[in-house]
Amino acid sequence: MLVESKAIILVSGGMDSCVTVAIAGRENDALAFLHISYGQLTEARERWAFNEIADHYAVEERLDVSLEHLAKIGGSSLTDENIAVTEADLESKDVPTSYVPFRNANMLSIAVSWAEVIGATAIYIGAVAEDSSGYPDCRPEFYEAFQKVINTGTKPETHIEIRTPIIHLSKAKIVRMGIELDAPLHLTWSCYRSEDLACGTCDSCALRLRGFAQANVKDPIPYSAAGS
Repeated sequence: MLVESKAIILVSGGMDSCVTVAIAGRENDALAFLHISYGQLTEARERWAFNEIADHYAVEERLDVSLEHLAKIGGSSLTDENIAVTEADLESKDVPTSYVPFRNANMLSIAVSWAEVIGATAIYIGAVAEDSSGYPDCRPEFYEAFQKVINTGTKPETHIEIRTPIIHLSKAKIVRMGIELDAPLHLTWSCYRSEDLACGTCDSCALRLRGFAQANVKDPIPYSAAGS
C-alpha cells in the first residue's frame, strides 16, 4: 500500500510562495497551507491573498497563525511604526529596514511542529537567494543549518525535509516558471507598504517588478501611478 505524501507550504500570499505551491503540488499527494502574520503593515491583504490561493488549489487543510511577539519586538519597518519603509536600492548589499529579525526561523519552527502532528514529511518555503544579500535568513546555508535542527530536535521516527525549490532562481525565472505551471500570479500580493495599490518602490515590489520586466511579462497586480 502506497503511503500518501503530505507537504506543508509556507504561503505568505506573495509571488514566490505561490510558485512554490505550484511546484509542491506536482511533487506531493496532499498539501497543507501555513500562513503566518506578525503585525506587518499589509497583514490583511496578505491573508486575503493566502486564502484566495488556497481556494484556487482547493486546499482544505489550512493553519493561520499570528506571531504577535515579532511586532512587539519590532526592529523592522514592517512591524515598527517608528521605522519607515524605505525606497528599494537593488544594488545595496546592506540589510534593508524591512528585515524582520530571525522571522523565518520562527516560521519554520511552527511549520515543524505542525508537520509532526499531521504527518507531513516536507516543508516548502519560497526563499530566494537573490534576496539574501539583504536578508540573512534567505540564504541556502540558513536552511541547511535549520535542517540539522529539525533532525536533532524531533522524534526519532520523524522525517521532515525543508525544500526550497526556487532558492537559486532569479525573479525572472520564477515569473516564467509560474506561468509555465499556471500559478495564479494575479492573486498574489508582494507590497510591503500598501493594501490597495502596490507601491512599486519598496524592496519587495522593486524585485518583483524587475523580475516581470526581465521576463518580458506584464505584472497582473495593480500598482500606483508612482510605482508603475
